[in-house]
Amino acid sequence: MQKLFIKVTKISLVLVYLVIVAGALVRMTGSGMGCPDWPKCFGYYIPPTDISELQWSANHEFHKGQVIIKDEKLWVAKETFTTGAAYDAAQWEAYTKHDYAEFNPVHTWVEYVNRLVGALAGMAVFAMAVLSVAAFRKTKTGIVLLSWLCVLLMGFQAWLGATVVYSVLNPVKITIHMVMALVIAGLILYILDKAKSLSSNLTLMKQDRLYKTLLWISLALTLIQVVLGTQVRQFVDERVKMLGYENMNLVLDNPLVAFYFHRSFSFVVFGINLWLYLRNRKLNLGYTKTNWVMWLIFLEIASGVAMYYLDFPFGMQSVHLVMASVLFGVQFYMILEIKRKH
Repeated sequence: MQKLFIKVTKISLVLVYLVIVAGALVRMTGSGMGCPDWPKCFGYYIPPTDISELQWSANHEFHKGQVIIKDEKLWVAKETFTTGAAYDAAQWEAYTKHDYAEFNPVHTWVEYVNRLVGALAGMAVFAMAVLSVAAFRKTKTGIVLLSWLCVLLMGFQAWLGATVVYSVLNPVKITIHMVMALVIAGLILYILDKAKSLSSNLTLMKQDRLYKTLLWISLALTLIQVVLGTQVRQFVDERVKMLGYENMNLVLDNPLVAFYFHRSFSFVVFGINLWLYLRNRKLNLGYTKTNWVMWLIFLEIASGVAMYYLDFPFGMQSVHLVMASVLFGVQFYMILEIKRKH
């Protein structure tokens, strides 16, 4: 049962990271408001593919909760009914969460896929929690409690996703949503490490106090970078809406102060992790994931340079965000490795 738990936990971790990837694709394509309601999409479990499905028509059956766009507003069916020859306003109520009333089928389906991946991740985490009871209720109750905490956090994350939509992509809420995804990934990594600790062949790492301190500092800097990067990304999105994709070269003409902090911090992050890399080699500590970290930071810096000097090549922002998320996970797992007791 413990082996099955570890396998499902790994699947949960992969799916949580796929949610981050899907979220990056949503941001990259500007699909955040592709579904203006939650958890359904325009009141449908399977969203529409054509604007005609969101328009009023005579002799058409609408189900309770389905949404139409009329007079540049969203209207929700009060009950299930079949329309007559003329529009009857009494059968509809205004959607009051926000006033965004646009339909783009590509945006809608990108956001819908994002939600589907999120639902799959939620089910995997729930399965992980159920299995934790069977595998560890008598030996490692902490794993059981943390697994169910992860379920609660996934529910909280889903609620945050809803508030992001209702706020029409408020930057602060987007940042909190992103940070919470990293918290969940970190918690699953912690659970995975604790479950693996029961194995007799688990590798015990060499200890070095300075290395451990630098590792914690590097993790904190990465988290700061993610927060700053999310703010910069929101600024870029707003500028693109204002200027249009044909003027990407003007997006960072007058950037936020956060942009300069974000760019300068990259040198600090690189320096700290280079120190870690060199110390690991010098003392032969055996932290092979330090090599991963250096490659991830290289990709981070390269993608950041490409965005700045090549006017945001398509997909580069998503690569930048996903690499930062993976970097956080690798660094956090290295901390778990160094904390293993001999």
